[in-house]
Amino acid sequence: MSRELQRATFNRSALVRVLSDTLPEAPDPKYDFGERLGQWLDFSDALTLFSVLNTEAGKGTSTGQADSDLPAQLARLRRNLNDSIHNDGVFSANTDTPARIPFPTPLPNATPENAADFSPYHRYYLAHQRDMNAAITALRANARKALASQSAAGRQLAELDAAFEKFLADRERNLLANIPIMLAKRFNQYYTEHRAALSEGCTDDPATWAQAGGWLEAFCQDAQTVLLTELELRLKPVTGLIAALGCASETTETKPQ
Repeated sequence: MSRELQRATFNRSALVRVLSDTLPEAPDPKYDFGERLGQWLDFSDALTLFSVLNTEAGKGTSTGQADSDLPAQLARLRRNLNDSIHNDGVFSANTDTPARIPFPTPLPNATPENAADFSPYHRYYLAHQRDMNAAITALRANARKALASQSAAGRQLAELDAAFEKFLADRERNLLANIPIMLAKRFNQYYTEHRAALSEGCTDDPATWAQAGGWLEAFCQDAQTVLLTELELRLKPVTGLIAALGCASETTETKPQ
C-alpha cells in the first residue's frame, strides 16, 4: 500500500468511511482539511481568526465556576439522539415509545412506481439532521459560555470555536445536505435489485417491502448507520469544548495556593 493511499485511508473521518462502504461509488476527498479550509475562508474571516488568535489570553485566572452538569448533558443528548435514530417506528424493537421521526413506509394501495419515490426518505433524513443540529447547537453555545467564564484562555478558546462555527456553518450545512442525495442512489440500487429478483409474472406488492428481511429494512439500516456516524461527527466540537472545560477545571483545582 502506498504512503498516499495509507494517508487517504486513515485520515478520513468515520462518516466518509461509512459512506464509502455504503456507497462504493462515493468519491474520495482530493484535498486535506488544511487545503480545504484555506479555500473556505475569505479575507474578513482570516482577519477575525487573526484577531482571536493574537488576543493576549493571560495566565488564565478563573473568573467563574465550570458547569459540572455539562458532561451529563452531553451524555443525555447523545443518548436521546441515538434513541431517536434507532426508534424508527417500523423495524425497531421499541414499540412502547412512539417514534419522534418515523421511518416512511409505502401507503396502502400504493403502486410500486409511487412507493419507490425517494422523496419521503429524503425528508426523513433531513428531519433527523434538523433535530441533531438544533440540540447540538444549543449545548455547544452553553459549553462556550461556561468555558468563557472560567478563564481568559477559556474565553479565547470559546471565541475561536464561535468564529469557526460562524465561518463553516453554511459549508457544513451544504456538505451534509448531500448525504441524503447520495443515499438516494443506495435506495434506487436496492429497489432495482428487488425488481430484478421478482419471479416472472409475480405481482410486486409495496406492502411487503417493509416486512422483516425486505429490501426497505436493509435500506433503513443503512440510513441509520449513516445518521449515527453523522451524529458523532456533529458532536465532535461540543465534546472537545466540554473536555477542555473539564481539563481547565482540574488544573484550577490542583493549582498550588
